[in-house]
Parts: sequence; C-alpha cells; structure tokens
Amino acid sequence: MAKDALPDTTDIRSVRFVYGDPSGVIRAKGTTGSQFAGKIHEGIGLTQAQNAVNLFEDLVHVDGMEPVGEVRIVPDVSTYTELPWLDRTASVICDLRQIDGSEWGGCTRTVLKRAIASAAQAGIEVFAAFENEFYVAEGTRENPVPFGDASCYSTAGLDRNSAMMNDMIDNLEAQGYIVEQAINEYGPGQLEIVIKYDEALKAADNQLKFRDTIRGTAEVQHGLMASFSPKPYADGVGSGTHLHFSLWSGKNNLLFNKDNPREISELGGHFIAGLLEHLPGLVALTCPSYVSYERLAPHAWAGSTIAWGYDNRECTVRVASSFRGREEQSINIELKASDSSANPHLALAGVIAAGLDGIARKLTPPAPAKHDPVLLSDEEKIASNVRPLPSSQLEALENLERDTVLMDALGDLMGRCVLATRRAENAKAEQNGLEWARAATFTVY
Repeated sequence: MAKDALPDTTDIRSVRFVYGDPSGVIRAKGTTGSQFAGKIHEGIGLTQAQNAVNLFEDLVHVDGMEPVGEVRIVPDVSTYTELPWLDRTASVICDLRQIDGSEWGGCTRTVLKRAIASAAQAGIEVFAAFENEFYVAEGTRENPVPFGDASCYSTAGLDRNSAMMNDMIDNLEAQGYIVEQAINEYGPGQLEIVIKYDEALKAADNQLKFRDTIRGTAEVQHGLMASFSPKPYADGVGSGTHLHFSLWSGKNNLLFNKDNPREISELGGHFIAGLLEHLPGLVALTCPSYVSYERLAPHAWAGSTIAWGYDNRECTVRVASSFRGREEQSINIELKASDSSANPHLALAGVIAAGLDGIARKLTPPAPAKHDPVLLSDEEKIASNVRPLPSSQLEALENLERDTVLMDALGDLMGRCVLATRRAENAKAEQNGLEWARAATFTVY
C-alpha cells in the first residue's frame, strides 16, 4: 500500500497496532475499523514500562521505562494488511513515539531507521530477508508432539503438511508477500518458508508479519502450535532464522566483484570483517535468548565459531553462491547465527552497524574457511582467525556491553533496556532450569 494511501476499513472490525518489543515478542494494541483513520496521527497510548517487560513477562526496572509516563503507538499505513486467517481483522506495523510525535529511544523500529540512515550516508542501501525455520506441533507447550514428521526434503513430508503449508502460503500471498520456498526441514515437524527480500526496514517489518501469519494460521486454521524457538526439543535440530543481506548503490550490488565474480568485492570484505569483529556482542541481538545458545553447536549448520567462508554452512558468516545469469543480482551474505527469538529490527540494525564499522575502518577479513572451522588444522585456524562464539546468553550480553559501536547503534535507552531485560531472563532461566525455559518459550514468539 502506498505510504499516504488510506485503506478502506469499512468492513474491518479490528485493526491491530503491531510493534516488536526489545524482548522479541510481537505485541499489539488495537482499535476498530471505524476509528482507524483518527488514530493514524495521534496513535494509541502505551505505558513506557511495557518495553521493559521481558520474554518471561516480568517487568524489569529500567530508568526511562518505568510505569510513569506514556508513549504513542503510531502506525505506518504502508504496512497495513488484512489478516486472512481471521474475520474482519487487519494489522499495521507501528513506531513508538513521544507524545509530541518525536522519536523515542525505546522504539526498536527507530533504532533500525537510524542504522539505515547511517548506511545511506555511506552511499549504501541494505536489502535483506529472514530465512525462517520453525516447528509445528500438537499437544501443549510442556509436552509438544511434532506434527507431520518425515524425512528431510521428502515428498512424504510435503504431503503430510500440504494443507497447512498451502494455507500459510495463501495467507502470506494475500498480504502481498512473494513466497520463494516452502519445504519440510531436518527436524521432526520442522518446516521452512522463505519470502522474498526487500529493503531493510520492510524486511524487518515483514519478519513480524511473517511470524504472526505462520503462528496464526497454525493455531486458528489447524489447531496446532507453531514454534519459532531456536531449540524447541533438547534432542532435535535447532531452528535458525538466517539473515541474508546485500548492499546496493542504485542498481549495482556492491558485494559483486566484477573482476572475479566468484569472490566477494573489496567493500564486501570490509563489511564481513566488521561482522566478524563484532560478532561476540552482535549475537546478543541476533541470538538473544537463553535457549539460543543450545543451537549454536558444532556440526549443526548454525555456526559455533567466528569464521566466514564461501558456501560453507558451518561458518557463522557465509557468502552465498550466486545464480547463473543473475550473478550480480543474487550474490548475498548470510548470517547463520540468527534466530527468531531476536527482534528483527534490532538484529538487522546491529548487523548494519557492525558492517559499516568494518567499511569505515577498511578492515580486512582473514582467510575464508574452506572446511568446517572446527575441523581445520591449527595452521588453518590461525589463517582464518577462528575463535569460539559466546557459549551463553550472559557471555554475549557482557560482550555487547563492552562493544561501543553496537551500544552506540542501540542508543542509551535501548542499550540499557536490552542489557537489563535479557539479564533478568538469564537469571530466571538459571533459577528454573533449561527445560523450564524451553517450555516457557516454545510458542511465545
């Protein structure tokens, strides 16, 4: 929908004002279709304290996010879509703003907008897509039973999930998204659906809509649970939300090396070097939950080390091979250490900030890993500067707090909020145990 075009809400009963909070949860308040036009400018009131509610629904003390004072949930009308799995219901992605309409430091979408503006100052436009894996299950959060179990990529798996996947695809396409891939994945009841890339802000907005659509379709139309947890089953394959991105100037993909199309451009190398340098803190934004670190294990195609390579699925940063005839258009970088417990706006903002730092400082990446980084010889590990990723949520948060580039990108209020709320999550998960945390977050995202 055009940015200034008003949707026809005559037949709409409910419009959800949706935002992604710092804990990664998709939240919303709403109005009726008849009142929507009047709320576009003034927004809907929200206590500042709501963004200090963490993943386990605990209110954490954060100066500037106390239950005194309000902000406004203000819609971006261009993101308006009707929700096909519900009757007479629509949603719109929103910013959180001060009462006078100015920016509020606790808005995750505003953090990404600032990162996009920094990229634009460097002559770069970022395009991205989130590649989602998720599980579908019957039963309860405490005892989920995989639905439609079958071998990876098997036609049997496609058959068993056909009706539900068709509804998911239909509901995404009805909202204007282009579905590029829909498959059954490695785990029992694990699926993957991918929508087409878009410019950075839309890509993050799309991720909120995507997760809502998959969850809603499974629950409302099929009576099932969709889990975006990074490790919903202790003995099962984890679910990543691999973040793919490319850098553009007009119609030119800045990652493309015209002199050697099989290698990344010099600027792309600088960007990768920035990612690698900041990964110890960046994963606190891209893999931010307690359960996230159960997925980041060797030989799991998730990335357990700080390393990069060409089409190396064990590297945390992978340069994806391009498609014949579309070499310049299709080359992109994939961050594998990324999952759906992340707020997509904060995750993508962190990636942009890290990469831009690499470009600004003209950092050079080490040698690309040609094999699984864990299995390299000592000499190869030194050449590729292979190091372990953080092994816990708390370690990642400590690295984030020390990373001035990422903390500056978040801003003072958001930075303090992320550290405080995630540390409170860590303390509660440590107190109650991993299996409690796994069950508590099976369907929360």
